[in-house]
Amino acid sequence: MKTHGSAVWQGGIKDGKGAISTQSGALNAYPYGFSSRFEGKPGTNPEELIGAAHAGCFTMALSLILGEAQLKAERMETKADVTLEQVADGYAITAVHLTLTAKIPGADQAKFEELAGKAKAGCPVSKLLNAKITLDATLES
Repeated sequence: MKTHGSAVWQGGIKDGKGAISTQSGALNAYPYGFSSRFEGKPGTNPEELIGAAHAGCFTMALSLILGEAQLKAERMETKADVTLEQVADGYAITAVHLTLTAKIPGADQAKFEELAGKAKAGCPVSKLLNAKITLDATLES
C-alpha cells in the first residue's frame, strides 16, 4: 500500500504560510505555519499530525492484537503527546508519549499492558523512526 500527503509553502519561515493536504481529502489545503506551530494560533502543524497518526495506528494495531488474544475492546482512546525541542542542530521530535484508556471485557491489567506493549512495538508509525528515508529533489527553473 502506498498513500501520500503533500504540503505547499509560500514565503519565509515567520511570514510565510503553508497548506497540508492528504490523498484521501481528509485534509485539503489545511493551513499551517510558524504561528500555528510555535505560537498556538489556528491551523495545524506536523507534530500534531504525527501525534494523530501515531495514536490512530497504535490503537488499530492494538485492536488486531486484542483479536488475536480473543478479546474485543468496547472502547479505546489514545492520546499521543509529541515533544518538539530545540537541540544543537535545530529542532527535533525528542519523544512521543502514548496515553491509552480502554474498556476491554475479559482483560486484566497485566494482560492489557502486555498486549499494549506488543501494539506499541508493532505499530508501523512506532517503527517509523527506524525507517529508511529517501529523497528525490528537483529544482524548477
